Amino acid sequence: MQVITTCAELAELPTEQTRGVVMTMGALHAGHQTLMAAARREVGDAGLVIVTIFVNPLQFGANEDFDRYPRTANADLDACREAGVDVVFMPERDEIYPNAVGVTVEPGPLGEILEGAERPGHFRGVLTVVNKILNVTGADFAVFGEKDYQQLTLISQMARDLFMPVRIVPVRTARESDGLAMSSRNRYLSDEQRMTAVCIPRAIDRALLAAPMGAEAMRAAGLAELTDIDVGYFTVTSPDLGPVVSGEPGRVLVAIRIGDVRLIDNAYVPQVGSS
Repeated sequence: MQVITTCAELAELPTEQTRGVVMTMGALHAGHQTLMAAARREVGDAGLVIVTIFVNPLQFGANEDFDRYPRTANADLDACREAGVDVVFMPERDEIYPNAVGVTVEPGPLGEILEGAERPGHFRGVLTVVNKILNVTGADFAVFGEKDYQQLTLISQMARDLFMPVRIVPVRTARESDGLAMSSRNRYLSDEQRMTAVCIPRAIDRALLAAPMGAEAMRAAGLAELTDIDVGYFTVTSPDLGPVVSGEPGRVLVAIRIGDVRLIDNAYVPQVGSS
């Protein structure tokens, strides 16, 4: 496994091999390894799987946890070796943002709802760094998990709208045995908070059971599981995050806060009934 830190080193990689990239901010867990495995399946034995580890300051807002975000470089490299990664790109901030931040990628209206409303400017930071990393890695495709569903949707839209020569490959959310979505932020939870956090998959399950009765019934059922919880949002949308359409597939999305830890999750809805 090759570990590199500069864009110049990336430019020296063989150009004839298919390249798949998995973008992370480190603090890797089993969920990240499912993304690496998906990338390996896509490129086969002859291609390059590139994992990037970069805590992107541009996507953190005021009072968010940039300085607190876990940095576990040695463990991350071990996880990449275990997953059979070919190249790890671990740039310093100045390598990605060599000057004061100038040109950025605006996410448009879809970046202003849900996570965008809760975290103003977040998706501008996400799309800007994703664009940069896709360019410097020369990726043929990039793998992203469905846990950050709005992020996945916006990245896919960016690739389409800007005619980017890259495929965006979605991967289903990796979960713990009790259904909680794997996340680097789970490590912030105390034992008691971790037990509380299972309210998220339970709320989603209750909402899915109510799907035949319509979106409002789904929302009410989910919120009933989240009493005494600080809920950022619990909503049902279309798969493209627009208004839900009765009789069509949908997506249920949730964000909550437990203590000072913010957690998100979502699930596909095969069909949303009429109210």
